[in-house]
Amino acid sequence: MKRIGVFICHCGINIAGTVDIEKLTSQIKEYPNVVHVENYKYMCSSPGQQLINQQIMDKNLDAVVVAACSPSLHENTFRTSVQRVEMNPYNCEIANIREQCSWVHDDKQIATDKAAKIIKSMVEKTVLDEPLMPITVPVNRKALVIGGGVAGMQAALNIANNGYEVILVERESSIGGHMAMLSETFPTLDCSQCILTPKMVEVDQHPNITLITYSEVVEVSGFVGNFKVKIKQKAKYVDWEKCNGCGDCITECPINTPSEFEQQLGERHAIYRPFPQAVPNKVIVDMDECIQCMVCQVFCPTDAIDFNQKDSIVEQEVGAIVLATGYQLYSLKNLPEYGGGEIEDVIDGLAFERLLSASGPTQGVVKRPSDGKIPQDVVFIQCAGSRDPENHMPYCSRICCMYTAKHAMLYKHRVHQGRAYIFYMDIRSGGKDYEEFVQRVMEEERVVYLRGKVSRLYEEDGKVVVCGTDTLTRRNVEIKADLVVTATPIRPIEDIDQLSKLFKISINQNGFLTEAHPKLRPVESLTSGIYLAGCAQAPRDIPDTVAQASGAASMVCALFSSDQLYHDPIIAGVDEDLCSGCGICVGVCPYSARTLNREKGIVEVNEVLCEACGACSAACPSGAAQQRNFTDIQLKNMVKAILG
Repeated sequence: MKRIGVFICHCGINIAGTVDIEKLTSQIKEYPNVVHVENYKYMCSSPGQQLINQQIMDKNLDAVVVAACSPSLHENTFRTSVQRVEMNPYNCEIANIREQCSWVHDDKQIATDKAAKIIKSMVEKTVLDEPLMPITVPVNRKALVIGGGVAGMQAALNIANNGYEVILVERESSIGGHMAMLSETFPTLDCSQCILTPKMVEVDQHPNITLITYSEVVEVSGFVGNFKVKIKQKAKYVDWEKCNGCGDCITECPINTPSEFEQQLGERHAIYRPFPQAVPNKVIVDMDECIQCMVCQVFCPTDAIDFNQKDSIVEQEVGAIVLATGYQLYSLKNLPEYGGGEIEDVIDGLAFERLLSASGPTQGVVKRPSDGKIPQDVVFIQCAGSRDPENHMPYCSRICCMYTAKHAMLYKHRVHQGRAYIFYMDIRSGGKDYEEFVQRVMEEERVVYLRGKVSRLYEEDGKVVVCGTDTLTRRNVEIKADLVVTATPIRPIEDIDQLSKLFKISINQNGFLTEAHPKLRPVESLTSGIYLAGCAQAPRDIPDTVAQASGAASMVCALFSSDQLYHDPIIAGVDEDLCSGCGICVGVCPYSARTLNREKGIVEVNEVLCEACGACSAACPSGAAQQRNFTDIQLKNMVKAILG
């Protein structure tokens, strides 16, 4: 029979404010297998942990139940603590009497009775807990970073600078991401290319970084420390080993088509590089636009053009993966109230960035897309599709208030006599020197801020009529603008669903990748060895993106610092005597941890891949798939304890 100690935490008043701790202590003392019960104000504190460890030694305890807050917060804390006095950490269990009890009840009697039942159920579980040992796996000290924007580049450089190999995969032909499209960055108004281009070059020239652009990851298998990935390298129709980036082929190409990098405001040729500072500075052929006139082949001095090039698959083995896949903007086509993308002089924020950029389609001169004239009246609309749960996106994209202020300031610097108006709902400028930047726009640049939402836009006599309401003066406002710039929401990339399935990572209701814990594990996913960085997880500005990318890189380096990794042993195994080989559990396993051995007629488990979700245990008709320390007998005993 096990000797179990129960330790009840007050958690300040979080638990003690609703649960009668002394009464609870006396109730648990009488429960079978419990040989010691004690309560303390803060059990997770250093004195609280020392108290538990001292009682383990003094009372010769075999197992402990800590009645406190959620195990997602402190299970590892207490298991690490009891291990110091040579107790198996998997004989330490957490009874959640905070989130599942004290926080959801007002009646002290009800809360106390419920807390007792929760603790008793965990005691029943602990009675049959096995002492387990972590599963060890070797580590491949090579990282894969997916996405070559500023987040991906920062993560790759931090990992590489720690001496580890990195493979950086980018779906476009150049790294740089959306930051490469920006004119200046708030609040310092640094030239985006001036601060980004050196980092791009450093990535390209770093000895520990292998840069694979114009490519996508199409298959992922394996587990933390030992992932296998297949990377599809799309045909560029140019041999980059031969191409010297001279651009002679671009100059001679007769085909012009709208440029994606210039947000359709400028043109490129069928053979092109996306922008002058592209890294790698090589050209690719757009076969959807190319007429194969072979002019580029004739004028290429290095004979690099190869129209017979095919897509290829590259296989790599890595130990950790960082997802930095970036974002896209909510399309104006989704906003019929603002013209639905049909009004030429209504553009989004990225398009305006290209108009402001010295390397943009107008060399930094702000012009109307419709006729090339300099706009004298420009209206900026914030929350254009954001914070609108009824019709569009319910969330705030965080950076729109700041980049709209920046846009208005830069417009005033370019067109000194121009008039800028900003329609806003609220101004959210939470960041270092951000509020001061907004005040400068209001007071020094004399940009007119109108608190209210724009109801509709329409064209009239070559102008865009903006109809809205100023809620501070309670007056309707109508402005005849030459140009309208909308701050549309930041959205996950188009194929985020496919990406989440590929890497077995959940997404939230808005489509962004979900972290393991919003406070304690903000850069980790629930799949061990896969980390998140940048706007793939949520809208964020450049400083936050860089900080998170560095955080993800530090997690990778910590992972690589050991010769072996330790995987939680609470996995769902197979009782071979009960297994009928039906294979039902194989189909329901989301981690591909189970395979059917047809020769033996049983299912086998790759323990490192198993994440203990319990899907197989629920599906198994014979009861052969039992999760360690969560067996059917344990669960039945827990239910009996709760039912009293």
